[in-house]
Amino acid sequence: MVSHRAFDWRIEEEIVLERVRKIRERLAEIDQEMSNPDVFRDNNRIQSLGKERSELAPIVVAADQLDQLLGDLAEAESLLKSEDEETREYAESEKAILQAQVTEAQAHLEDLLLPKEAVDDRNSIIEIRAGTGGEEAALFASDLLRMYMRYVERHGWKAEMLSSNPTGIGGFKEVIFAIRAKGAYSFLKFEGGVHRVQRVPATEASGRIHTSTATVAVLPEAEEVDVNLKEDDLRIDRFCSSGPGGQSVNTTYSAVRLTHIPTGLVVSCQDERSQIKNLAKAKMVLRSRLLEAEMQAQREQERRDRGLQVRTGQRNEKIRTYNFPQSRLTDHRIGFTSYRLPEIMDGDLDELITALNVADRAERLATGKKDA
Repeated sequence: MVSHRAFDWRIEEEIVLERVRKIRERLAEIDQEMSNPDVFRDNNRIQSLGKERSELAPIVVAADQLDQLLGDLAEAESLLKSEDEETREYAESEKAILQAQVTEAQAHLEDLLLPKEAVDDRNSIIEIRAGTGGEEAALFASDLLRMYMRYVERHGWKAEMLSSNPTGIGGFKEVIFAIRAKGAYSFLKFEGGVHRVQRVPATEASGRIHTSTATVAVLPEAEEVDVNLKEDDLRIDRFCSSGPGGQSVNTTYSAVRLTHIPTGLVVSCQDERSQIKNLAKAKMVLRSRLLEAEMQAQREQERRDRGLQVRTGQRNEKIRTYNFPQSRLTDHRIGFTSYRLPEIMDGDLDELITALNVADRAERLATGKKDA
């Protein structure tokens, strides 16, 4: 595959070309080994090599198809210099078509080079908790909730509130909600961590800028087959639901507190009037937390092995600063800065989310998540 600098890649071109080169070399090694009579008589080895070849061959096919398209595009561009007007018009039309095909082929090749996580197509559960900063932190948690809800609306997705613990002036100590959309987790999985806000609180009379934080956790929605919740491992407490300040809002014992005894994880749900519905939601959140904990352990091992920076999602990691006086948002993991903070707080997250996904893909591709 030759280098074509005329086109933009989502991932650094050199990284893609190097990965394709290594895959070509590995395919040649596999073909040579499979032609060895001794290896051919080893059924287990042949099956293993055949499986590896079936995974790598489509990448080479996609790279070859992209090369062909880039060659056709170069030819169309050369025809634009023709003195014949009809030829130039034809070349201009072909160029537009080929450019679109090249972009699609590039994206397809990158997707093949870097398979998605198994849970990327899942719905997502997001937990937001007020951190340091008292009431201002709770108000910031509410602002983050609105930001994600507006993002959901922009994409035509659906959101379902699972649990909330509001404060008296419109903030949230904690809020948990689900986003119902295919692939929601893949879009939002890099939102996990500590979000820091710098602004003058509405409750501040002197006009001083305060720094507060809120913590975001992003979980893939777990299915029952992912996590087996044994009844003996669960303690279920039932109580009356409460509102801001602790006042009772329901005189029946509809609220549920679910404790997973082996891990100590606790989930409370009280938004529904039905105890059965609250228990079902609590179990869904608990399954997702247990699945995320398992995935996080795998990611940390990968991070240690590969030196990855973006794919953490640690709840104690400061990932982003929202500076309201300067209308500036900074994501510290990838050095992303935008001065469109009002639009971002209104749910316009596409540029940021795309940048995070591209950085992660390039990082994993460069370190070779799957050795070629």
